Amino acid sequence: MPLLSARQRNALRLARAFLAPYRWRALGALLALLFTAAITLSLGQGIRLLVDQGFITQSEQLLNRSILLFFVLVAGLAIGTFVRFYLVSWIGERFVADIRQRVFDHLIELHPGFYESNRASEIQSRLTADTTLLQTVIGSSLSMALRNALTLIGGVILMFVTNAKLTSIVVLALPLVIVPILLFGRRVRHLSRQSQDRVAEVGSYVGETLGQIKTVQAYNHQAQDRERFGHTVEAAFATACKRILQRSWLVSVVILLVLGAVGVMLWVGGMDVIAGRISPGALAAFVFYSLIVGMAFGTLSEVLGELQRAAGAAERIAELLRARNEIQAPQSGLLTLPTTVAGHIELDGLRFAYPSRPQHWAIDGIDLDIRPGETLALVGPSGAGKSTLFDLLLRFFDPQQGEIRIDGRPIARLDPRDLRRCFALVSQNPALFYGSVEDNLRYGRPAASDAEVQAAARAAHADEFIRTLPEGYRTHLGESGIGLSGGQRQRLAIARALLVDAPILLLDEATSALDAESEHLIQQALPGLMSGRTTLVIAHRLATVLNADRIAVIDQGRLLALGRHAELVGSNPLYARLAELQFGQGQ
Repeated sequence: MPLLSARQRNALRLARAFLAPYRWRALGALLALLFTAAITLSLGQGIRLLVDQGFITQSEQLLNRSILLFFVLVAGLAIGTFVRFYLVSWIGERFVADIRQRVFDHLIELHPGFYESNRASEIQSRLTADTTLLQTVIGSSLSMALRNALTLIGGVILMFVTNAKLTSIVVLALPLVIVPILLFGRRVRHLSRQSQDRVAEVGSYVGETLGQIKTVQAYNHQAQDRERFGHTVEAAFATACKRILQRSWLVSVVILLVLGAVGVMLWVGGMDVIAGRISPGALAAFVFYSLIVGMAFGTLSEVLGELQRAAGAAERIAELLRARNEIQAPQSGLLTLPTTVAGHIELDGLRFAYPSRPQHWAIDGIDLDIRPGETLALVGPSGAGKSTLFDLLLRFFDPQQGEIRIDGRPIARLDPRDLRRCFALVSQNPALFYGSVEDNLRYGRPAASDAEVQAAARAAHADEFIRTLPEGYRTHLGESGIGLSGGQRQRLAIARALLVDAPILLLDEATSALDAESEHLIQQALPGLMSGRTTLVIAHRLATVLNADRIAVIDQGRLLALGRHAELVGSNPLYARLAELQFGQGQ
């Protein structure tokens, strides 16, 4: 049976890859570690000289020489420890910074389908808690493990050199120490992984609950959340207790066996000193080596638990890095879009089902030709597939059947970045980020000038309320734009989309959060904003539909009808019903 599982070997390869750029610093840390280990072991010989040539001979000169040698060794140990600690700690911090950057860079490119089956808050826990654990291990525990392993090996060798008979007593105890390490180690490793998963669940629940705090308090759900969080915390605590119990047994058994062997050795050595077979200094040196070997064993058994936890954390991070991005530029046959895109969209035999619901077609055989500069309104009941079409146009997902073309080019053969520069999106629930108002407006076009930012805000009728904020365009917004009204957030999102000045505009119920006055202002601006752009509008509001060149009626993923408002009211029963219920207008 292999000592390491496939997942652990992957985690080890991951660590090696991240440490490779800093091999020279790692080598320096290793040399400093060897130096300090050698000095630590040399202290035993210093103790032997101190006893045999200082105390026993009662010579001040020999005592002074022995003490001077002792202080030289101590000074060397201090310098070596400084170098080792600095380099090892630096490598630990650098390793974690690099791995966090690498994981984030990987996660931000993964297709949205990945996040359907993985909770974002749990992923956040892996990116923070697990990497922090790795930093602790690489910056401290690993160094301790190596130092104590070297001390252990060197100590055993010097014990043999000092007195082979006494060493044999200690060596006989080694199998008794190794067996519990092997027995408990596997259990500790398994429980360490479980413990990390439970901690991730705790962090995930906290993020989810606090992120929706208004809903929690609006429904007076605090008591249920406290109870549920309590269960989550207790589950994490119970798993941690099992891990702690196993590690406690491991450390205690090792200490008992090692120091028991040392006690037997002291008795045998004491008899040899009395009989004159060895010198008191040799016994003192041997006791010193025995103690550091015993402490090294105890520390190794304790650090082993930390290393097991780190292995679990590394496995979890490696899992994230192994997650495959399903939406990528093709390896061959890559097409590129021209600098100026006309905005001609063709949907040909489109069929799509979400990965989490493969048996249900969200889009079921849609054929549609959207001319450059045309405004097309998508109308249908909730769940009809309107927003899914936007997801497919932006290539967040690939259809199982059919093809989408932009200016005659299949989007599956385009680089996703090249494709998405053609779109400006305003979603139903606008996404704003922590930062200033102008940072949010420049989100899709960081190089935009102040004049351009303000012009886009004026066009979206956001400039007036922005100037009433404490610091105007430099006012910092809370997370998700907390503190702004729904209409204000929506107008900022519209201004952001306008600033991008993309040839294709996607409006997902962009006026749904606006009050009547704001909606009126936006509706007045929309014709000018849509001019020269291909615009797809998901809308329930009559004014938006009336301004559209054509209306596509969609239900259960199918395109039922295509035409203008007046035609559809008379020819399509579903549209007529929607017009009556949602638009407030009958036939």
